This record gives sequence, structure tokens and C-alpha cells, in this order.
Amino acid sequence: MWKNAATIQAEEGGDPAILAASVLLHDCVPVDKDSPRRAMASRLAADKAADLLAGLGWGAADTAAVAHAIATHSFSAGLVPNTLEAKILQDADRLDAIGMVGVARCFYVAGRHGRALYDPHDPQAGRRPHDDARYALDHFHAKLLRLASQFNTNTGRRLAHDRQQRLERFLDDFMGEI
Repeated sequence: MWKNAATIQAEEGGDPAILAASVLLHDCVPVDKDSPRRAMASRLAADKAADLLAGLGWGAADTAAVAHAIATHSFSAGLVPNTLEAKILQDADRLDAIGMVGVARCFYVAGRHGRALYDPHDPQAGRRPHDDARYALDHFHAKLLRLASQFNTNTGRRLAHDRQQRLERFLDDFMGEI
């Protein structure tokens, strides 16, 4: 994710120290994808990051900036980022989700949770609602393909457009094989 954040920061600006700390600590509290606490994961990580940074002697304003970026980066949290660094962190995290890293992560998580790759009778969900709790392939339509329209920065939107096209090609290729 650092590569995404650094690429966006190079074009958009922002405080590199705030951004680096935010990237390093954004998932410092692991919460499983199926946990009822999932929507709180970024807030829990923000609180822990703030404690860690305060313990390292970071000032209150910088600590708060990192905590805000971490709290608002998550799709599940549904919070709006208000600072440039928070917008960059959210964009960088979403770029991971819609890139090939996100594809790998999607299938990894589905396997860990015992989900099928796809519904063999209706892989494109033409006669049923998408159900990413049952099928990995459905996660593309339930979430991943919707992310490209939700970027904050111009650089993030440009990079998201490229990754969205790759994601769509991946799905076309996958459907062609099954």
C-alpha cells in the first residue's frame, strides 16, 4: 500500500510523515472480515496508533492527523476523510482492493472462510442476488467494481480507472475459462 500512497502523495502533496505513519499503522488492530466488530476495525486501529505515537513523543496535532486518516480509510467504517493525508490513505487502500493484490486477497479470504469460488449454476448472478458471503466471484460485483467511483484525489481516480479496467479484464478472462 505504501507504493500507492507514495505515488499519490508525489502528485497531490501532503505531509509524508503523517502519511507514512498512517500507512504503517492503518491495520494495527486485526479484525476478521466476518467479525461483528468489522465496521469498528479502523477506529480501533486509530486509537491504538494514537497511543503508540503519543508514547513515541509525537505531538497531539500529528497524532490526531494520523488517527483521523486511519479511522476514515476503511470502506466498512463509512467515514469521510477530511484531510489530504486521510484522502490519500483511503485512495491507496482502495487501490490495493481493486488491483491484482485485491484479487489475490479476495480469493485468499474466501478460501479462509470456506466460501466457494463461484456459483456453478449461475456464476454471474443473473437469477440471484450477489452473495459475497458465499461466493468469492460475487465480491467483485458486491464491492470491488463499485470502488473506482469513490476516489478522493485526481491521481487516485486516474489510477483507479486503470485498475478497474484490469479488474474487468480479469473477470472477462475468468468467465471465459469457466
